[in-house]
Amino acid sequence: MTSTTTAATGADPARKRSTRSSGGSLGRYILIRALLIIPTVFILVSVVFLLMRTTGDPITAALGGQLPPDQLAERIHAAGFDRPLIIQYLEYMGGVFTGDFGMTISDNRPVTEVLVTYGSATVELAFYALIVAFAVGIPFGLIAAYFRDKGQDALLRVFAILCYATPVFFAGLLLKLVFAVWLKWLPVAGRASTGSQIEMEFLPNKTGFYTIDAIMTGDPAVLGDVLAHAVLPAIALGLLTAGVFLRLVRTNVIGTLGTDYVDAARSRGVAESRLLRKHAYRPALIPIITVIGLQIALLLGGAVLTETTFEWKGLGFQLVEYIQARDFVAVQGIVALLAVIVALTNFIVDIIAALIDPRVRY
Repeated sequence: MTSTTTAATGADPARKRSTRSSGGSLGRYILIRALLIIPTVFILVSVVFLLMRTTGDPITAALGGQLPPDQLAERIHAAGFDRPLIIQYLEYMGGVFTGDFGMTISDNRPVTEVLVTYGSATVELAFYALIVAFAVGIPFGLIAAYFRDKGQDALLRVFAILCYATPVFFAGLLLKLVFAVWLKWLPVAGRASTGSQIEMEFLPNKTGFYTIDAIMTGDPAVLGDVLAHAVLPAIALGLLTAGVFLRLVRTNVIGTLGTDYVDAARSRGVAESRLLRKHAYRPALIPIITVIGLQIALLLGGAVLTETTFEWKGLGFQLVEYIQARDFVAVQGIVALLAVIVALTNFIVDIIAALIDPRVRY
């Protein structure tokens, strides 16, 4: 009786130590990944700063040839761009870590205000595009794996190649031509119609996310208008990632269907469709989660062309306008923010992957 009790009590501390060890491993992993964000962002912002300075000072780049030399020199001195590069760099980095990205040259606005005003539009577009990517890539990947090496599989593989090989601006123009110009089913461009924008403008606590603001108005017509404007840009950008997801799901489901435990279930008479849904589906999602961070970077890069094509006034749209105006202070701030978003997204994705698959932690 006593030995049994001792054995039982002896097993519990071992189990607790194992649990603590596992939890500590996850905690250390999260801590390390969080600490790595700091040097990653630091390096990215530093590279952006130095690349922007290779063309000279931003005042000369934006206003050179438009002002007399004495006025140009006065503007350069007032902005501090005639000081040593290392002094400018240290001052800029100090401002970045306090949330100050400087003032735009072309329209004299705080860069932080530009980021807040237009950043919500880019985040909203990326969110819609991810929904499209998941809705198209995952089901079609499963279908392609189920009909492996058959006609359906071949068609879907060609579709996947077309998705990630077609330039996003060409896909956007094609979608506009078919669904907006010919069929007149959807709006051509913009985030919302003028009437909806006016109605959302009077909200006391507007967020800048049109979907949320449209819901806050309580008017279904406004929400429908906002969603209708988002359909074509989201499809154009989402298909870019959907093709990658389709190939990943197909490859990993086929690999999972060949494992021993699936063969054992198949030998017991389990239907192939049930094997696909119950045994091969979830393991195939892990690689998708691990590459979402990279796909976010791809989406943000594609958002520049998508926003320009559909006049979706987000960071990508503004980035093109500031590049044309040679406003490198604004360009520097926008690119730096996009780099920070990518770094943070990769951190979140790494944590989710570690929670789903403990092997990632080691």
